[in-house]
Amino acid sequence: MIESDWKIFKQIKEKAIELFCTKALHEFEVIITDKNEHVHDRYARLYKQVKKTDKRMAQIFNDHSRSKATMQLIAIRSENLAEEKLLSKLSGEFLENTDPKRFNW
Repeated sequence: MIESDWKIFKQIKEKAIELFCTKALHEFEVIITDKNEHVHDRYARLYKQVKKTDKRMAQIFNDHSRSKATMQLIAIRSENLAEEKLLSKLSGEFLENTDPKRFNW
């Protein structure tokens, strides 16, 4: 991976984490504020959702390294968490190698 792609990837990843967390917090809020469901049921559903979200977050974002960058960017892009403005700054080769459609993601 060329240095310029690594620098941009770090920016993409940081923004993607922010977006992922924002979406997750919104999902949690919907569960918490659902007054049509008993409080205990909401708690149980929230607990399951937090565990599921935490597992997905780890799959996408854990282990920040150049060797993991390609797979992480494929995952980030497959979740629609990458800003197009930043993606457009990547080299054509790295962009092509991280296209989730290429890998049926």
